[in-house]
Amino acid sequence: MEVNPPKQEHLLALKVMRLTKPTLFTNIPVTCEEKDLPGDLFNQLMRDDPSTVNGAEILMLGEMLTLPQNFGNIFLGETFSSYISVHNDSNQVVKDILVKADLQTSSQRLNLSASSAAVAELKPDCCIDDVIHHEVKEIGTHILVCAVSYTTQGGEKMYFRKFFKFQVLKPLDVKTKFYNAETDEVFLEAQIQNITTSPMFMEKVSLEPSIMYNVTELNSVNEAGECVSTFGSRGYLQPMDTRQYLYCLKPKKEFAEKAGIIKGVTVIGKLDIVWKTNLGERGRLQTSQLQRMAPGYGDVRLSLEAIPDTVNLEEPFHITCKITNCSSERTMDLVLEMCNTNSIHWCGISGRQLGKLHPSSSLCLALTLLSSVQGLQSVSGLRLTDTFLKRTYEYDDIAQVCVVSSAIKVEA
Repeated sequence: MEVNPPKQEHLLALKVMRLTKPTLFTNIPVTCEEKDLPGDLFNQLMRDDPSTVNGAEILMLGEMLTLPQNFGNIFLGETFSSYISVHNDSNQVVKDILVKADLQTSSQRLNLSASSAAVAELKPDCCIDDVIHHEVKEIGTHILVCAVSYTTQGGEKMYFRKFFKFQVLKPLDVKTKFYNAETDEVFLEAQIQNITTSPMFMEKVSLEPSIMYNVTELNSVNEAGECVSTFGSRGYLQPMDTRQYLYCLKPKKEFAEKAGIIKGVTVIGKLDIVWKTNLGERGRLQTSQLQRMAPGYGDVRLSLEAIPDTVNLEEPFHITCKITNCSSERTMDLVLEMCNTNSIHWCGISGRQLGKLHPSSSLCLALTLLSSVQGLQSVSGLRLTDTFLKRTYEYDDIAQVCVVSSAIKVEA
């Protein structure tokens, strides 16, 4: 009969503890009125309780801090910190101690050890301590692998390791919407929802634009010369609450003149979100590059550079149009035709030659028109014909103006 030898006990002991901020101690205040049977007994007990606040004993929050009682939740974007201790439980000196800490994720294995050098010796009842930090950048299952190797006095090489498994959760739900304006501006709406179980202080939510754009944040208003956040003075986001952030992106001057480039730009930038939770624990997330659906302008784009909001009935007014050749290869020879509608009448010569328009270039055109009907009227009836290809481009409902009676004075 074969007998297996007894398993040899290790001389070293490994302990791993997650480092997190403490929480404020809470108690349940029990009180009564003085005319009740207990009298002042409950109130006196609360005044004598060292965990209560002097003068405010009935508050649930106390002056003491409570150490974490469990591993707790780890969220994407937070910093995972852990204390690793290797203690010599034996009565002999151990040599060549090497402690290694790796973090295994679904896609990679990271070495978190501060030093890769071995400790020459470890005397009885002594320990080797290390603190590791890692900014969590993946959700899902993570495994902390702690391995210890050492040599006994007898020269025998020993090795053991332990595994600590934990889940990384998603703290925020981020949704984005894009709105393409006629002036090449892009508006981004970002909806950010707190899907954790505790409040967050939103320290920063900013948009880092791509190289072709400048960004303007539209999340504050000017009151009495001061910039005030639209979310109020407190930046807290309660659990399951959602905030909407708005940004306006404008093409930089050197790119705005190149219509073909701006037309095909889909990468807008990325959001940078920084928050704080319990006792100032910081978290940070950066989204991947946000992409929009590039608007389709066709070969020729017509946009309005200037138009009045309100005009007088049967009085001429002026608009400025910008015509852009969106083709990157072909020169166009354009003819402008102006077709009257039931309410809008163009002033000027229809069928005039605009000349040649080179690829990715633009020209501005001042036009005059008048309206014969009051109310909100659409500007329509422009036609551009490319004489090279005999192709006509129609532009209707390019803008709207409010037409009022000439008896009403229109402010300039």
